[in-house]
Amino acid sequence: MKRAPLPIAAFAMIALSALSILCAAVAQAQAQSKAKPAAASKASEGETTFIGESVSVNVVNVDVYVTDKKGKRVTGLTRDDFQIFEDGRPMAITNFFSMEGGKVAAAPVAPVAPVVAEPAPDSAAPAPAPEPEPAASLPAPEDQRLVLIVYVDNFNLRPFNRNRVLRELRVFLNTKLQRDDLMMLVSYDRSVHVRQPLTSDPGLINSQLVALEKISAQGTHADSERRDALRGIEDSQSATEALSYARSYAESQFNDLAFSIDALRDIVNGLAGMPGRKALLYVSDGLQMIVGQDVYYAVQEKYKDSTGITSSFDYDTSRRFRELTSTANANRVTFYTLDAAGLRSYSSISAENQTAGQGVFVDQIQIQNVQSSIRLMADETGGKAVINTNTFMPSLERIAEDFRSFYSLGYSPQHSGDGRYHEIKVKLKRKGLEVRHRAGYRDKNPETQMNDGTLAALNFPFQSNPLGVDIAFGTPQRRPDGFFVVPVDVRIPLGKLVMIPRATEHEAAARVFVAAQDDKGGTSEIQQAVVPIRVPNAEVATIGQKYYTYTLSLLMRPGEQKVAVGLRDDVANTTSFVARNVRVGG
Repeated sequence: MKRAPLPIAAFAMIALSALSILCAAVAQAQAQSKAKPAAASKASEGETTFIGESVSVNVVNVDVYVTDKKGKRVTGLTRDDFQIFEDGRPMAITNFFSMEGGKVAAAPVAPVAPVVAEPAPDSAAPAPAPEPEPAASLPAPEDQRLVLIVYVDNFNLRPFNRNRVLRELRVFLNTKLQRDDLMMLVSYDRSVHVRQPLTSDPGLINSQLVALEKISAQGTHADSERRDALRGIEDSQSATEALSYARSYAESQFNDLAFSIDALRDIVNGLAGMPGRKALLYVSDGLQMIVGQDVYYAVQEKYKDSTGITSSFDYDTSRRFRELTSTANANRVTFYTLDAAGLRSYSSISAENQTAGQGVFVDQIQIQNVQSSIRLMADETGGKAVINTNTFMPSLERIAEDFRSFYSLGYSPQHSGDGRYHEIKVKLKRKGLEVRHRAGYRDKNPETQMNDGTLAALNFPFQSNPLGVDIAFGTPQRRPDGFFVVPVDVRIPLGKLVMIPRATEHEAAARVFVAAQDDKGGTSEIQQAVVPIRVPNAEVATIGQKYYTYTLSLLMRPGEQKVAVGLRDDVANTTSFVARNVRVGG
């Protein structure tokens, strides 16, 4: 998760880039010597080549939660009860899945296998989607498994508020989640700390939550800064002086807030390639949407002709929050946000804070400001915001209903990997029901998807390997400077690749993506390379059980390392992700 300026693994991959000529030569030589088919020859100029395209199914899945007007969960709906729109245009629902009370109620439609074919005319109508098979006693598929990240924003929490929520949260995790759900505990204390990696054992999470209660929460520092700013404004002798106090406070808080949002974004990005329904349970006392808005209002209250209100918009962070939710939607991450402050009281009514310039109105502005970000993160991603309560269990139980009962609608847009953000709207044909879902998604290109999957294999216990890829490490060779050159063999089953017929040979369109991570979590940049696989036509029929070995060399420091490899068959639109640990040196 944590990206160090120059971690061990990052150095390894930087060195890989520097040694690209050497690696390419080694890879070519090793691949041709280890692959079972004869070395392929180059096609001569003027040969007729096969022209076609890979026809693949790009399915967008949208998790949908349906309740009646009283908030009661509605189950038993079918595909025909829903309508889905992308950018205002109706989409055909090709995949339908539903879960009721933690049990599969409707199984997903099996994806259509990609083929190599001549391009279809634009006017060709899509084939109707097959009806799903009955789902009796079926386990939930891997892409519907819950991955829950409990994110305790210790930097923006007050100790009493945090500990009150964590006590109820421990009960929730012990009683409301299912056996196969995966959980991870993360805290933010000016930097992200993974307190407990992914596990299906709530006891491990709970023990870390108990330990977290003993760590200092830092939200009180912001209270002190705000109090000092308001006192300075009250004691000021001019609007200019008052604005200087407001500006100093806003700049300090704006800088802290930027780091807080970046930390959330890093977690969301880290989950990108992880399959399943990903929920982030965010525990905080709130983040300011417009930093210092209430303090600038205090200036305006005292000096009516000042620019207090307009000056506050210099610190508007709403765009950054929307970028965060856009990223979460792209990665199928739903925010469930808990305002740990609960039922808030107005600080201005205490004798300590009473001043002529600070009143209840300024406190109201502050409360609305910090809660607006909590609402936005949940609303834009289809989750729930829990605010204005000191008893969290009833709200946590309603969140658990989202985990156990939901609908997943899939559709295939005409575009694929255009990199743009597309709005989603789900409507129900039945009246009187309410629906929640993510507001949209960003259509990632294949390179971004491969990067996400490779990082997920590196950071989580995640492997998806339909292509049967394997990784083997050669003997590290120590260099005079203390670093090691580590050979890495990527073994690719030729029979799993889709080959394009050429005049004299068959050719695969495959790419390898590689990343490394050291034992401190330092992660390298992802490198990719085209794998040159060509097989003479006469030998294609014999490649079923044979492998093509692509060898590259990584420059690493001694110690524990983890290497992740992603392989993409660009013709079949099929991907594999595997990771292996290696100890470099003694």
